[in-house]
Amino acid sequence: MNHPLNKHLRVVARSLQFVVAAFAANACGWVPVQAAVPGITGGVSAPVFSLVASAGYSSQPDGALVYSWGYGCGSAGAAPGAIAPASPAGFAPAAMSGVSTCPAMQLPGPTLVVTQGDMVTVRLANALPAAAGNTSIVFPGFQVCVGAISGGVCRPSTTDGVAGILTREAARGKTVHYSFVATKPGTYGYHSGTQAELQVEMGLYGAIIVVPKVAPAQCNKSGLGRQVDYRLATAAYAHPQTCYDREYLFQLAEMDSNIHLAALNQVQACDAALVGGATRCPPIAVVTEPYHPNYFLINGRSMPDDMDSAFSPAYPSQPYNGNPHLHPGESILIREIGQGRMQHPLHIHGNHARVLARDANLLLSAADEKSLAGPLIFTFPTVPGQTVDALFTWNGKGLNWDVYGHNFVPGSGGPDPHPCYPDASGFYTDASTPPAVPGVTENYGEWCADHNKPIPVTPPDPQVMTNGFWYGGTPYLGLQSANSGGVQPITRPLPPTTSTQNTTAGYAFMWHSHDEREITTNDVFPGGMMMMMIVDPPSAAIDEKQ
Repeated sequence: MNHPLNKHLRVVARSLQFVVAAFAANACGWVPVQAAVPGITGGVSAPVFSLVASAGYSSQPDGALVYSWGYGCGSAGAAPGAIAPASPAGFAPAAMSGVSTCPAMQLPGPTLVVTQGDMVTVRLANALPAAAGNTSIVFPGFQVCVGAISGGVCRPSTTDGVAGILTREAARGKTVHYSFVATKPGTYGYHSGTQAELQVEMGLYGAIIVVPKVAPAQCNKSGLGRQVDYRLATAAYAHPQTCYDREYLFQLAEMDSNIHLAALNQVQACDAALVGGATRCPPIAVVTEPYHPNYFLINGRSMPDDMDSAFSPAYPSQPYNGNPHLHPGESILIREIGQGRMQHPLHIHGNHARVLARDANLLLSAADEKSLAGPLIFTFPTVPGQTVDALFTWNGKGLNWDVYGHNFVPGSGGPDPHPCYPDASGFYTDASTPPAVPGVTENYGEWCADHNKPIPVTPPDPQVMTNGFWYGGTPYLGLQSANSGGVQPITRPLPPTTSTQNTTAGYAFMWHSHDEREITTNDVFPGGMMMMMIVDPPSAAIDEKQ
């Protein structure tokens, strides 16, 4: 059953199932999956999060269940083995409030969503196995107090938790409280500060998102064709150049299953000894070098699992998924965190992304501190422990063909049914004369220089190999139903399309690691750090709850 050939066959079968599903979806009305930024909120002004560290298993596409540890939602202060899952105080964004899934162990841990200026309290209960010993959380980027914060000053406690190398720790069956003020907006990571070379590897990490208290007024318009507003905020920072239309969080990490198996063996040996009358176990000691990871994860999942829906019952300990979606002209805020021990070069197709900030620090021009100066990138270096916020958009500018599928022939009689009036930047927007209306005008955001140009075309640069049917993505991975989410029917697919295969097609671009071994699962391609970015038709509803 465990012969290497069986692993190859299983992952190939999973990949074939994914491809078949993508094609069959056109006829069966299968709803596509999106990511968004699901998470939990802990209340207003002074949010409180009750987290528990416990053991479980993560599922991998090759059929393996990997023993793991993770943070989850639970009741602090309960005895080991009796720490029950508790309903989180809220689920962010508000549009997703009907979803309350937050298990007692998940990989990665719950995304904590707070507002700039909040006094945040995290109560951590330790429900890890006896062999694991103490555990903790460190919060890079924040001034953390273990104790009470009074008048902005930390009054340390010597009785809350036990002393550790980096912070106060929770002994097994005990709790520790951490408090900090969320002073700056941005994207942050959190992880274990206890025996980190093992506990982070086992899965004890997560993300914090701090939204700005006041967003720039120019960021508050309804958006480009967005039927439901799923944003946590209208801007990443209190800066007019950080407005966005959608947002996605990608936590990149890796796992060495041999380390996880060694930890499980020691945990089981300890448990057996305790049953046999032992009063304690020696501290867990797992060799973590040399390090040979064989699973590479985006939000706790590998391809194709990361393209399944969020909160799928198939992955009870891995609720978050990947697969960003957008309409032409919309901007995505990419929130990206390196949660592992290695650098992961996340490569994006379709366009460059403009870096806004690293480690929640805006990159500003030295000459003009009001202007952002982040570089344009198409590969995120993903340095371990670093966070990056970047803006990505897709509008088909300069492709030399009409991405909306217009094919009006001047002089054919009658007006152009989909005119394009360029604004000062060449796009058809609400700054055009006459103006387009966001969410109403079907080709809002169109690059007018390419309006009505048919496909195939001769690329403007002969070295750009985008001519023909596979010019920039296949139509077979676009939106998969004729009426998405029951919001409104789709009136115009993105070309090319046929009436019998997929009349609601969009464009698909692969986002993946540029390290070849990281797009494998247990050394089998395809797998690992891969997902798809889908450009949906402008009139198609994108349901980010899924």
